[in-house]
Amino acid sequence: MKPPARPDRRQLVFRRAGIRAVDEAAIQKYGIPGVALMENAATALRDACLPRLDGADPLALIVTGPGNNGGDGLALARRLDNEHVRTATVLARSPDRYEGDAATNLRIVERMGLPLFIAGDSDPTSVLDAAVQSHGEPTMIVDAIFGTGLDRPMREPYPAIVSWINERGRGGVDIVAVDIPSGLDCDTGRPLGTGNDSAVRADLTVTLAGMKIGFFEPGASAWTGEVIVGDIGAPRELLEQLAVGSD
Repeated sequence: MKPPARPDRRQLVFRRAGIRAVDEAAIQKYGIPGVALMENAATALRDACLPRLDGADPLALIVTGPGNNGGDGLALARRLDNEHVRTATVLARSPDRYEGDAATNLRIVERMGLPLFIAGDSDPTSVLDAAVQSHGEPTMIVDAIFGTGLDRPMREPYPAIVSWINERGRGGVDIVAVDIPSGLDCDTGRPLGTGNDSAVRADLTVTLAGMKIGFFEPGASAWTGEVIVGDIGAPRELLEQLAVGSD
C-alpha cells in the first residue's frame, strides 16, 4: 500500500498565529538558527526575482523595515549582488532600530559596501527619490517592510513609503513583496488601514513557508498579485502540524 500523499507547500495554509509558531518551534524545538531561516528565505526570494531582472543592467531597489521581513530583504540584497544584479537598499528606520538577525544582515551588507540609504522618520520619500537619482529608475522594488506579524494600521513613516512604492508600481515598476504586501492583514486579506495606498500593491508575493489564509479572500489578489511559496527550511512535519486544518 502506498503511503498517504503529503501536502506540498502550496497546499499548506497558515494564520498569523500558526506561522509565528512555525518560526518559534523551528528555532527553539529544532535548533535551526533564525539567521539560517533568513538565509533560506533569501534564497527563495533570489530565485523568484532573478527571472524578472533579465533586462539590461537591472536595478533592484529593496525597501526594508527593522524586523525579520527587513532582514530577509537585506539578505536578498547581497544574494542579488552575488548574481551581478545592481541593488540599492533603503532602511525605513535608523540602523540602530535593526536588531537580531536583521542587524546581522545589515552589518554584512555594510561590510560588502552595498549602496544603503537611510529614510528614517523625517522625510522618507526624499531619501527614496535620492536613491533613484543616484542609481536610476529601478527595474524592481522589493517590499521588505512588514511581514505577517503586523496587526494594526501602519504609522508614519511607513504610509508615505508605501504610497511612494505604489506610485512607482502604477508607473510600471515591478513590485515584489516579501512574504506579504506590507499593510495587508494575513488573516483577512484586507488592508489594516484605509485608502488606496493602505498597503503595498504587489505584482508578485513570495510568501514564506506556506500560503496565508487571507490570500484566498475576495479582493486579496488586488494587493498580492501572483503568489508563490518560498521554502525557509522549516521541517515538513512542523509545517503540517501547524497549518490550518491540521487539528
